[in-house]
Amino acid sequence: MAETKGKFDFAIDRGGTFTDVFARLPDGRERVLKLLSHDPQNYRDAPTEGIRRVLEEETGQSFARDQPLDTSQIGWIRMGTTVATNALLERQGERTALLVTHGFRDLLHIGTQARPNLFDLEVCMPDVLYEEVIEVEERVILRQDSCQLPRNEPKRIVTGSTGESLEVWRELDLQRVEQDLRRVQSKGIRSLAVLLLHSYTWAAHEKAVGSLAKRLGFTQVSLSSEVMPMVRAVPRGYTVCTDAYLTPKIHLYLTEFTAGFKGGLKGVDVLFMQSDGGLTPMEQFCGSRAVLSGPAGGVVGYAVTCYGFTEKKPVIGFDMGGTSTDVSRYAGQYEHVFEATIAGITLQAPQLDISTVAAGGGSRLFFRSGMFVVGPESAGAHPGPACYRKGGPLTVTDANLALGRLLPSYFPKIFGPGENEPLSTEETMKHFRKLTQEINHFLSTNQSSSIASGRHHSEMSVEDVAMGFISVANEAMCRPIRALTQAKGHDTSEHVLACFGGAGGQHACAIARALGMKTVFIHKYSGVLSAYGLALADVVEEVQEPCSLQYVASSYSELDRRIEDLSQRCDQILRKQGFSSSQISIEVFLHLRYEGTDCALMITAAGHPSNAHSCRSGDFRTAFTKRYLKEFGFTITDRPIMVDDIRVRGSGKSGIRSKVHPKAGQKSPRPIKMTQCYFEDRYLDTSVYLWENLSCDHSIQGPAIIIDKNSTILVEPACVAHLTEDGDVCIAVGMGTQCVLGTELNTIQLSIFSHRFMSIAEQMGRVLQRTSISTNIKERLDFSCAVFGPDGGLVSNAPHIPVHLGAMQETVQFQIKAAGGSMQEGDVILSNHPCAGGSHLPDLTVITPVFRDGMSAPVFFVASRGHHADIGGITPGSMPPHSTSLQQEGAVFTSFKLVTGGVFQEKAVTEALMAPAQYPGCSGTRNLRDNLSDLRAQVAANQRGCQLVGELITSYGLEVVQAYMGYIQSNAELAVRDMLKDFARRRRQETGSLEVEAEDQMDDGTPIRLKVQIDEQEGSAVFDFTGTGTEVWGNCNAPRAITLSALIYCVRCMVGQDIPLNQGCLKPVKVIIPPGSILQPSQNAAVVGGNVLTSQRVVDVIFRAFQVCAASQGCMNNVSFGCEKSGYYETVAGGAGAGPTWNGRGGVHTHMTNTRITDPEILESRYPVILEQFSLRPGSGGKGLYHGGDGVIRKLRFRSPVVLSVLTERRSTRPYGLHGGKNGAPGLNLLHKTDGRVLNLGAKNTISLDPGDMFSLFTPGGGGYGRVDEQDEDHQLPSKRRCLHELQDTV
Repeated sequence: MAETKGKFDFAIDRGGTFTDVFARLPDGRERVLKLLSHDPQNYRDAPTEGIRRVLEEETGQSFARDQPLDTSQIGWIRMGTTVATNALLERQGERTALLVTHGFRDLLHIGTQARPNLFDLEVCMPDVLYEEVIEVEERVILRQDSCQLPRNEPKRIVTGSTGESLEVWRELDLQRVEQDLRRVQSKGIRSLAVLLLHSYTWAAHEKAVGSLAKRLGFTQVSLSSEVMPMVRAVPRGYTVCTDAYLTPKIHLYLTEFTAGFKGGLKGVDVLFMQSDGGLTPMEQFCGSRAVLSGPAGGVVGYAVTCYGFTEKKPVIGFDMGGTSTDVSRYAGQYEHVFEATIAGITLQAPQLDISTVAAGGGSRLFFRSGMFVVGPESAGAHPGPACYRKGGPLTVTDANLALGRLLPSYFPKIFGPGENEPLSTEETMKHFRKLTQEINHFLSTNQSSSIASGRHHSEMSVEDVAMGFISVANEAMCRPIRALTQAKGHDTSEHVLACFGGAGGQHACAIARALGMKTVFIHKYSGVLSAYGLALADVVEEVQEPCSLQYVASSYSELDRRIEDLSQRCDQILRKQGFSSSQISIEVFLHLRYEGTDCALMITAAGHPSNAHSCRSGDFRTAFTKRYLKEFGFTITDRPIMVDDIRVRGSGKSGIRSKVHPKAGQKSPRPIKMTQCYFEDRYLDTSVYLWENLSCDHSIQGPAIIIDKNSTILVEPACVAHLTEDGDVCIAVGMGTQCVLGTELNTIQLSIFSHRFMSIAEQMGRVLQRTSISTNIKERLDFSCAVFGPDGGLVSNAPHIPVHLGAMQETVQFQIKAAGGSMQEGDVILSNHPCAGGSHLPDLTVITPVFRDGMSAPVFFVASRGHHADIGGITPGSMPPHSTSLQQEGAVFTSFKLVTGGVFQEKAVTEALMAPAQYPGCSGTRNLRDNLSDLRAQVAANQRGCQLVGELITSYGLEVVQAYMGYIQSNAELAVRDMLKDFARRRRQETGSLEVEAEDQMDDGTPIRLKVQIDEQEGSAVFDFTGTGTEVWGNCNAPRAITLSALIYCVRCMVGQDIPLNQGCLKPVKVIIPPGSILQPSQNAAVVGGNVLTSQRVVDVIFRAFQVCAASQGCMNNVSFGCEKSGYYETVAGGAGAGPTWNGRGGVHTHMTNTRITDPEILESRYPVILEQFSLRPGSGGKGLYHGGDGVIRKLRFRSPVVLSVLTERRSTRPYGLHGGKNGAPGLNLLHKTDGRVLNLGAKNTISLDPGDMFSLFTPGGGGYGRVDEQDEDHQLPSKRRCLHELQDTV
């Protein structure tokens, strides 16, 4: 199909700034062209202009810009475009309305309820894509054999596409829908997204609504059951909204594009790239599959060209652009994900697994509190970097220019106000000289003695500073590559780095070396690889449908039938597009998971042929268990495997293969000039070559620069580049001379070590998530990982769950004292007791000492803390509302040897987990299997941390690593001292006082009092909680570690910039907590509520003292229910407090927690419950100049007898407003009995429920900020929010 002899073929990538054109000419030659995507003074559409220029220059004919182009000489056109991405980023899509099941109007606003940035008090999140909501009177529910709901009348039973039976709980009211549609239509809205619960399996109601809407004249009607029929209402809802929002814009662009050609491109094969890396006919191109259209071409480009060349070695794609860098992986198959967040929207559609980091050529450079910082802010295209001559800031591009790695004479003269000047080295150097002065001033005058350590520091040169920023940027870009590989069990060093994009060539050698990679591959069309990838891609047709079968022999015939039906559908569609059977290949995938888990994998049986114990399409069981073992480190042999979806991907082979090869050279390559480039600590003579002058047998020894029209490649010292027979550059990366780092402070290495320590904690977290089994850890992400120094002081804490921040330090330090030097290599300690730094008993902390040869004491510690769903006690879930002693809350571990001499103590820990049964009314753990599996996962995560710490020590030496550990802690200390000095200065100027205080109360009246005395000169503070109420008869007592966690969280939020999370944050702070108080209770006090409730109140009090923002909901709204066979636990969102420039976000988790909530369709499929409502609670946020965020309403009707437990706060007290803002509404817990009674359950209760009873949870709203006149109190100022591209950079 790709052969169009005698004609011009075009592959075009229309990006946000540039449009890249690859053209294959009738005689087989190839051309590439780059032009501005927007140049309205010269042309209307960039792709059309690119085609016109090639035709005009190659044929000698004239083609007028204002006339449609003749298509008689065009074979095919393939396009990738950022039209959809840009419309999503800029919120320039079609006006859209959402039709959703009644009770769920705010489902997509709430989403997972997690906030994207833990320390952003504004809780910046992108707005939803729709502007109107219609709640549809209809409801279907899945049938359950155990359902005991009382029924007044029989319900209609239907069968879904998965084979499951459903009840039509409420019939569709089409008459009401029509009235609502006409109302929306009268407002000028013509695009609709339809999301009805459980429509992924039974779509009749959605189809009826869709038919009605089309009959009424709506021009775009997207049904979630057609766009992506997969279970999980929230991501499916985001996806269908994206489709409705973007598809009309895409169609408008396609209409404008085709209008530029005679006959509207009739007879020309026009294909568009989808997010999954496959091409599709223009008329089938839609919004939900278009968001990664541009980047997908680049992935196909390097996958096809690099993987085969490097003897099928796995490849990392490295696409570095102006504002960000995309990384991806290819190892013989395209790696797809089916849920990914793009521009703040979670899409549920097949898309290439591409990770983006906010570090690119335009990333801005900062020096903050002694740290070199790169990004996430970007200079953008306007004004651009300082060297663009438009008043822009210093960027990574400027750093490369300052080091001589970019040569202005080889760039076009398109810069400056008149866009006719060259890059300005002078402007760059002027900015760098100023920044260097600031850095040297800081180093000489502002370093604390703990950083300087009495050593003299020589001044940094401009080159030292620029090189430092390059090193920090490289480390930032290494982190997502490590995540992409190691998170899935791959060795990063065993990959080839395929570099493309305009900026990547300057960094590729350094990044490959840092990751241990030996080879860098740069294609001859690397500057336009996304366009070239379009020419190499195949046409893809995908079909998918949900399933609910077990993968067992009795299901194979049904699976085979459905696979065959879907395969034939793909085959027929591709044949209609002109493909022959020899060009068509079919891939079959099953979306598999173990029963009772949420982690499903899309599995192909490639390499695992069918046998007598499998279905005809292959041995999916073996394929699944092998991949599960590789990714997660274990399998669950005694659990059935479930099939969630069947997916068939048909490919029509249509990609071209390049026929243009460079000739062999007769002589050694000759540089066109010599220049000076700065490397590490000196300038080196560097040869400069033009790529077009090189031949396929040429080798180039680094240092060297290779330049072509679209990119600059830096061949670093100890690296050798050679040209392949296809004209591509392949670089062998040598290790080079390693600079010996001393123990004295190097501010550049300070930033790099900060990245490295944080990366260790992050990688531990990925291993824990990967190897755990429970929903709490694997899906809700209720865990944290951290690295500690030899004294137990926190070095780095990955920002997972705020209530864990800093708290583990107390645990580690307790174990050091308790062990008294008896720790041995191979020992692992388990602890959860509050007196040992624990938070509450379900949070089990696993601690591993790190030893080095010749050292008798540990040189570091690593630890992981995870919330276990059950560890025994008086109620299922180990979160009892009315516990009065620690023993009632579950198993207790103070200093328990979980591993001794490398042997996991399964028998002993099992006995300890079952021990609570000895107490009256208590049970041992109700889920021993998950406990043991998750503890092993925590041990594995710690082992990974030990390995990475060991590698760091091997690379730099123990003294150096421990020295930088201290410097990083001191840097965090310095940032906090600066914040306290600044606050003290402002406080003194406003009030004349350096003392602040605040008080708030728990629902039982227990006060939490705080007085803070600040020393402006030292930048220190005393936080004194004297006057706080006594220990309570209940479980809201909070161990000391909880207060420290709340304090480190508040301090980090108030600092307002990214700083290391370590013990240095609290070094300027002295904390006084009266023993015997609710914040430092006795050893056996009940504490389960202190972790989830009192912690929130401590945050409220601290922020009130510093007047930071109004109170957020002040609760985690803990709800659990269960019976003998099952149990469920969730925490529920509420309202965030307003601040001096923002309205509080509604329906979001705030402050000390950030766990996700279970999707409605998953909840109803696995538990005996119907979710009747989940929406915002209008008016619950406090009024003010800026309004507090609204709480939520969540109604659960139970289908069988259960025991319900609620553990909540802010039911009698209200979240405070600030500076005249009104208080938020308190929460409310109601029980609706089947006999019509409505009961107030109070803040904390456990009750047995009957089938049909309904629990209604009304969560608190956030407080308002700023006084407003009563007549205007409903008026609300818009938040002074950052624009979306800035938000994306910070997330």
